[in-house]
Amino acid sequence: MKWPWAKQKQPIGKRGEDLAVKHLKSKGFAVPDRNWRCAIGEIDIVARKGGLLAIVEVKTRSSDRYGSPQSKVTAYKQKRLTKLAQAYMKAKKPGPLKVRFDVIAVTIIDGEKPQIVHIPSAFQARGI
Repeated sequence: MKWPWAKQKQPIGKRGEDLAVKHLKSKGFAVPDRNWRCAIGEIDIVARKGGLLAIVEVKTRSSDRYGSPQSKVTAYKQKRLTKLAQAYMKAKKPGPLKVRFDVIAVTIIDGEKPQIVHIPSAFQARGI
């Protein structure tokens, strides 16, 4: 059974990712992969600028009623993103790059300009 709100989440999430990609490109990043999937999960955005590869988690909300979007990137999610980054590097073999983990928080409130908060190096990970 699909919940009534399930249809609403995907469009706002996609809008948030579209805004995040636009933001990254405005900062000089190329976006070689978006919604990259493997057996253990999905990376929202992989962005590259020179010798830097950013694994980007995008969190989009329509309000801050339950906290900021970036606060939803928990320790569990960080560990999962680290494993996903390792799988990505193994599958894509992009060469020797510095890898960092960014979070882009997008708040989209009807009638207002979307708010984008980009947190470069939002957390550190070992083994990457």
